[in-house]
Amino acid sequence: MFDGLLLLGQGIGHFLTLTSLFNVAWATLLGLVVGILPGLTATMGVALLVTLTYKMPADQAILTLMCVYLGAIYGGSRTAILLNIPGTPANAAATLDGHPLAQQGRAGLAMGLATTSSTLGTIVGIFFLAIIAPLLAEFALEFGSYEFFWLALFGVVISGQMAGSDTPLKGYIAGILGLLVAMVGMEMLHAYQRFTFGIPALGGGVDLIPAMVGAFGFAEILSSMKHRVVARVASVNDRVVPSFREIFQYWRTIIRSGVIGTFVGIIPGVGEDVGSWSSYALAKRFSKKPEEFGKGSQEGLIAAETGDNAVVSAAMIPTLTLALPGSAAAAVLIAAMLIHGIRPGPMLMTENPVFLYQVVAMLLLATLANLVFGLSLTKLLIKVLAVPRERLMAVVYVLCVVGSFAITQRMFDVYVMIVFGVVGFVLREMRYPMAPLVLGIVLGDLLDVNLRRGLMLSDGDVSPFFTRPISAILFAVVLLTILMSMPMVSRRVTGLFRRLAPQGRTS
Repeated sequence: MFDGLLLLGQGIGHFLTLTSLFNVAWATLLGLVVGILPGLTATMGVALLVTLTYKMPADQAILTLMCVYLGAIYGGSRTAILLNIPGTPANAAATLDGHPLAQQGRAGLAMGLATTSSTLGTIVGIFFLAIIAPLLAEFALEFGSYEFFWLALFGVVISGQMAGSDTPLKGYIAGILGLLVAMVGMEMLHAYQRFTFGIPALGGGVDLIPAMVGAFGFAEILSSMKHRVVARVASVNDRVVPSFREIFQYWRTIIRSGVIGTFVGIIPGVGEDVGSWSSYALAKRFSKKPEEFGKGSQEGLIAAETGDNAVVSAAMIPTLTLALPGSAAAAVLIAAMLIHGIRPGPMLMTENPVFLYQVVAMLLLATLANLVFGLSLTKLLIKVLAVPRERLMAVVYVLCVVGSFAITQRMFDVYVMIVFGVVGFVLREMRYPMAPLVLGIVLGDLLDVNLRRGLMLSDGDVSPFFTRPISAILFAVVLLTILMSMPMVSRRVTGLFRRLAPQGRTS
């Protein structure tokens, strides 16, 4: 416990420099802008910024990406309140009560409540991150090649639950496509080139950054060209800073929503929107005034914004200790960490224990910046909505091309970006999520290498993948996840529990 507090103090002290604070300020503001603008998601913002942080020191690069991530999730509440359009999918629940409050002339108060509850929700998630992550990482040290194979496969399977698809099957398909892309190029054990089709440039595989930038950035440009958004912004004339009483009277809702968001964040692949909706539903169930929900309930808005921001912090628990993303944006963060030489996973606490507490410090600084900017620059930041989306996409296109070319100075990477952008646009139009595609590319090497290494260790015998205790548990979890994603199985299990519930009450 004392060692953890010492490492946390070192992590906070490490970022109390002018350079770090400057990066926190501009990255959080950029995240707020990304969140405010409809159509620009937190995942896309983080993906685009990865290319700009390539030459930065690893700690500063991850700091800026974390600030953009947290700022975008929070910033999306602005358009949810003012336009009834969630800036990111995580803010969809905030529209139910945030926009009615704006229509009642209390838009400023609604944004102040969203700001404060977002801060408190993130702090709850940070608290559990600092406590749970070291314990989970210690347990994960028992993993070998067999366990890492199932862990990578679970990451792809759980991607079917990520937001953005209308059926888990589409998430699975996107994840498997990512795995197939990861197989291109020279494999690690025998240096044999696979699926290069005689193209020398593919010998080194498909670079993650151009693929990621294309799937999120260039695909969004094509999407904006097809779907135009015209928005009218509500005016903000009331006070923005809520009173202590307006927040404290809902302390039970804040704690409950923070815990729910933390639990959702720990489950890999679920995402902030599930945390927001779950928190909102339980707040309504336990509220003394449930009839006000959906009509401008302050408690409903607080619950939604506390829940989704708690997920952001808690999503770092599986991300750092198991290399499994707790959200779509966390999948991009894993890629960014690998690019900057940081290996998330069970060995993190052995190889780089300070980094976990540095992430805690990053989240604390980003949360503080969100609170300050959110309460002081509300009326200024919403003017960003006046920028025509078409002009913004021109800037995004430049970032996509420059970011893809700058790392290796190869035009081939720009072509990769364009191809993945077109493919990503087509998949997005068919309601396929993009995060599983990127996650499949990230986890493909881990799955491939550990499958073949495990078979080499067992002399071709597959039984250790199923008979070792932890492997058996992971296999059961993967199988259960696939079965529960099938509507027929899910309905039967739900029906079984409903039939058993009356017997449980009477016994």
